[in-house]
Amino acid sequence: MKKENKIWQVITASSLGTLIEWYDFYIFGSLATVIAGQFFPKTNPTAALLSTLATFAAGFIVRPFGALVFGRLGDLVGRKYTFLLTLVLMGGSTFAIGLVPSYESIGFAAPLIVLTLRLLQGLALGGEYGGAATYVAEHAPAGRRGYFTSWIQTTATLGLFVSLSVILLTRHSLDVDPAASIAKFNAWGWRIPFLFSIVLVVVSIYIRLKMQESPLFSKLKSEGAISVNPLKESFGHKENLKMVLLALFGATMGQGVVWYTGQFYAQSFIENVCKVDFDQSRTILIWAILFGTPLFVVFGSWSDKIGRKWIMLAGMLLAVITYRPLFKGLLSLTDTATKTEVVAAAATKVNAVSIPNSGDFVRTALSTKSYTDGTIVTTTTTDTLYANPAQTTIKPVVKISKVLADGVYWKMVLLVFVMIVYVTMVYGPIAAFLVELFPTKIRYTSMSLPYHIGNGVFGGLTPFIATLLTTMYTADALAGLQYPIIVAAVSVVIGTLYLDSKINTKHD
Repeated sequence: MKKENKIWQVITASSLGTLIEWYDFYIFGSLATVIAGQFFPKTNPTAALLSTLATFAAGFIVRPFGALVFGRLGDLVGRKYTFLLTLVLMGGSTFAIGLVPSYESIGFAAPLIVLTLRLLQGLALGGEYGGAATYVAEHAPAGRRGYFTSWIQTTATLGLFVSLSVILLTRHSLDVDPAASIAKFNAWGWRIPFLFSIVLVVVSIYIRLKMQESPLFSKLKSEGAISVNPLKESFGHKENLKMVLLALFGATMGQGVVWYTGQFYAQSFIENVCKVDFDQSRTILIWAILFGTPLFVVFGSWSDKIGRKWIMLAGMLLAVITYRPLFKGLLSLTDTATKTEVVAAAATKVNAVSIPNSGDFVRTALSTKSYTDGTIVTTTTTDTLYANPAQTTIKPVVKISKVLADGVYWKMVLLVFVMIVYVTMVYGPIAAFLVELFPTKIRYTSMSLPYHIGNGVFGGLTPFIATLLTTMYTADALAGLQYPIIVAAVSVVIGTLYLDSKINTKHD
């Protein structure tokens, strides 16, 4: 009983810290549309959004370097102190993003500072996940690693859940009047979720300082058998390098694109392509995550019985086959061309505000349309009435926001939930799968690199590449799905042909 209690203490301490790191990492992506207007020029909203997503993606690109740096450190000095260090680095970087002045205040220095801090976040996360997964796995009984490590797997999605929840709570607590609350959040309130992270980090540091080192690593250390050069042993030995490459191309690459398509690109698609209201685009994802998260543990536990391989590959294959119909469903549910407008309810309000000392005016036209199914569409057109006629050629900014009726809203939740199910299938068993591939003395390094290349680079680039494809091929709103579909399909083929379907216990 004491041993069972100990493993739950380990899971709780590890999971809390990892959840906070994911919260810190994903708060940036969750606020992409707001941040775009803060740290990049507002003259081209699409370019600003793409720049923000590129900055978001930069954090993923450096994750493999963090895996190398901190993985080596973890295999040399231990798991506990390494991912304690990554927590401090992540928390400090996130807090600092909340303090960076806007583009209007300091110009291009703003996006450069944010990019630097985002890179530090990526380095930190590159060292965190491998350490936490290894630490839990090395405390867990060999026959139940899938079950126990699946609790660590829930932290990535729960971190996204917490980030979305904090954003919405902050947004609605700034003012009683909804319009004023939104204006305050877009102006300065968005900083609060970043600054709040420091409180979570302090709590987690306190908990992690009380943790003990992994028993398997402690045994290696006492025997003087720890690796002298983890990088060389991980990637310089042909057999181990082969396993690293198989883990990358046969598992983590496909897992990564499924994870980010089902959560981040789904939210981006709902908000930017389907034009769904800011709150609803996030609560749709929140509900889908809430319903889907327990399945991480279900599939992780199931993998202890039937193996990891086929559960993960089945999730990827289902994604390949059904992504286009699922996203097409999201699009059709919000397509007003198929709805009947309540003409009498249409209304337009125009407001003009003078710009001091210029003679110019900012004009905002607010047009509202209602439909018989309960959907309400608001079109906000903002342009500047210039005193100098030569400037009037600048195009106005048009923003469409759709508030969905309950029936349509819950159908959207269902479609996103199906995508979350795929996420749980590919992600629930993967920590145990990676841990069991590699020897204890180089495990932190060996498993971290393929995970962070597959999940961080291939997966993390999904929102940016998919959004870029939709701007290039404007005739096809689903063009962005080609990237995750192709990557996941390649992983299915390689994983089916070359991955071992049996649970590997030779490193226990």
